[in-house]
Formats: sequence, structure tokens, C-alpha cells
Amino acid sequence: MSFQDIRKARKWLSAEEIRLLVLILLACSVLLAVNIALARFLPGGEWLYLRWSGARAFLFEQVEPYSAAIAERTQQLVYGRNAFSSEYGYVLNDPFYIVLLYTPLALFSDFSNARGIWMLFAEAALVGSVIFSFQLAEWEPPRWLYVSLIAFTLISYYGLLSLISASTSIFLLFLYLSILLALRSYNDELAGALLLLSAYQWEVGALFILFVTVAVIASKRWRVFSGLGMSLFVLLVVSFLSYPGWGLPYVRGVLSDWYDGLRLNLNSYLSFWFPNLQFPIGIAVAAMLSTVLLIEWFSAIRSTFRRIVWVLSLSLAVTPLLGFPIFESNFIVSILPFILVLALVSERWHRRRVFATALVLVIAFIIPYVLYALLLFTRERVYSDLLSLFPPVAAIIALYWMRWQVVRASRPWLEQIGVRP
Repeated sequence: MSFQDIRKARKWLSAEEIRLLVLILLACSVLLAVNIALARFLPGGEWLYLRWSGARAFLFEQVEPYSAAIAERTQQLVYGRNAFSSEYGYVLNDPFYIVLLYTPLALFSDFSNARGIWMLFAEAALVGSVIFSFQLAEWEPPRWLYVSLIAFTLISYYGLLSLISASTSIFLLFLYLSILLALRSYNDELAGALLLLSAYQWEVGALFILFVTVAVIASKRWRVFSGLGMSLFVLLVVSFLSYPGWGLPYVRGVLSDWYDGLRLNLNSYLSFWFPNLQFPIGIAVAAMLSTVLLIEWFSAIRSTFRRIVWVLSLSLAVTPLLGFPIFESNFIVSILPFILVLALVSERWHRRRVFATALVLVIAFIIPYVLYALLLFTRERVYSDLLSLFPPVAAIIALYWMRWQVVRASRPWLEQIGVRP
């Protein structure tokens, strides 16, 4: 085809497509205005504020992004004062190439505007994560359930908490799912680049990243590492050219954050519940879960892709219980195991599909809000602890219920997910 033929074949957008684009732009503009308005009076946004402050300090103030000054600004936002030694310090612990990603938002001097824009992209990432989860589960739910699950993700307790606190776990979930879809479609270089971008918040996806790395090595898909290596080279060159001395302050920030996180891990919860217990129950639980997970890893590493998705969902659920700091805003990553389980419920009880899926959805929506209401009225720590431990424990139980259903079921769709009977 000649150039003139290409020009003749080129078509302008139709009237319907133009109207659709206008409608999308209008909806995004309205949503952005609503987000900015909410950001002006809703407290929170601390995780974004930490990174926004660090990026602005580097761009305009010539202040060390990893310094105590940036941490203290975030503490003032969260506590209204500097943090006590027993409280979380909010020290920036992202590699500098991640901090550079926040520089467009740092151009806004008004944090409410930056937060409103961030919320718009975060909401889009949550919707995208639900769509990607459906694709990974190979499930086409009815339209009402499709819309209900998107709404559930946005207005559930942990979804709202992630949005209000501006947790990076929203975008990490989107990256994790994108990695799986890239691997499934053999876009290995893209998967490697995404793997690099997601490999920094270890309390969210350390086991996910580790298992993906092991699976890639076992399957000898070396192009994943070539994509990761090229991306790492470019990002390191850009970050060290921008700020040559960020390495040591970054390491100090990581160590400081690790020290603060020791007061927020599973062992700290169990020590409060069982103060007289001499046995290190937190370590024992972590060791038991690690052993079970290793067994699952070895059995799934050369299995079907659905089985790998199940194991990765289990890895995301187990991670907070292995000694990492527990933040409720990170539990939005439980969307993947939740949709996997809901897909099985819809498939298993096909005659009562609407009732079964609606029941699971309502229960998962109500329980966290009930616990939060009880916490507000009673101020009892037990409800706070239940809110912090409910998602990973519930996800592990639900995934193994799913596994049990698979083992005892005889339908081929179910057999592909786990161990065949």
C-alpha cells in the first residue's frame, strides 16, 4: 500500500466515538473536581504526603528527601505532632527513581490538588485491577456483578482506607496483576520492567516478587531479566544523574523503617494478647506459614497458570503474617484472592449463583465496617487488631476452602486450579 493509499484509508473519528470521548473527559473532569474537594476536608493522604514532600524538598528546597525533616512533616499530618519513639516514624524508604515518579505531583504547591489528581489515577488503577483479576480468573461474571465488584473495591473499608491514606498498594496491585498478564501473554521484557517498578514495598509483595523470580528462573524465561536489567540501568542512570548521593540516605531510610516496623508485625499483636507466654508464638506461626508456602511453591512452579495465580494469591495473603509491618491500607491487594474465590462460588453453586455470590459480597463488605463501628464505640484494641488481621487470615482460609472444593470436585474447570483428585 502506498502512502497515498494509507492517507485515503485513514478515517476520522465517528460522531459516536467523539461523543464517547467527550463523555469520558467530562466524567473524569467531574471526578477530579470531586476528588480535590474531598481532599480539602478529608484527613489522611499521609503516604502520598510523605513522597510528595520528599519530591518537593528535592526539587525546590534543596533538602534531603530521606531526612528527618520530611518524616516530621508527615508525622505532623498524621499525629498533629512529632511521633513518639513508640509510634511509626514515616521515614521515606523508596529508591530515588521511585521518588522521581512523584515529581509531576510535586509541581503542585497545594497538596490538595496533588492528592485529588492522585486519587483519580488510583481509582482508575482499582477499576483496572478488578478487570485484570477477572481476566486472570478467566471468569466472565454477569454485568450486575461486574459493576458490584468495582463498586465494592472502591467503597469497601479497605478500599476507602487505601484511597484516603493514599497507599501505594493500589498501584502495586495493578502492577502485580499486569506482571501476571504480561507473563501469560509472553511479553517477558514488559514483565521484567514492571517487576522492577513493583519491587520496593516488601511488606506488600515480597513473596509475590520472590515467587515470580523463582518461576521465571525455573521456566528459563531469561528475557524477563533482560527487561528488568535494561529498566534498572536506565532508572539508576537517571536517578544518580539527578541526585548522585541518594544511595546511603536511602539505606538509612530502609533500616529506620524496618526498625519502626518491628512494633507493627504479627509478633507484636500476639505478644499483647498473650503477655505471659514464653514461647515465641509469632515466630512459630511465621515458620509454619513459610513451610506451607514453600511446599505450595514447589508443587506449583511447573503447573498450570491458574495454579500459579492461586499460589501467588496465597503469597499475598501470607506476607503480612511473616514478620513484616502490618498496615491496613495495604490489604487492598486481597482483591485478587477475593475474586478468585468468588469465581469459584459462582461456578460451584451455578443453580444459586446470584444468591451465593451476593451473600459472599455482602458479608465481605459488612464485617470490616462492623468491626470499625465496634472500635469507635468501645475503643477496645481487640477490634483494631481484628481489622488488622481479618483480611490475610480470611484470605488464607478462603483460598484453602477453594483448594478443598477443587480436590473434591470433578469438573474440569476446577481441576485446573489446584491438585487434581
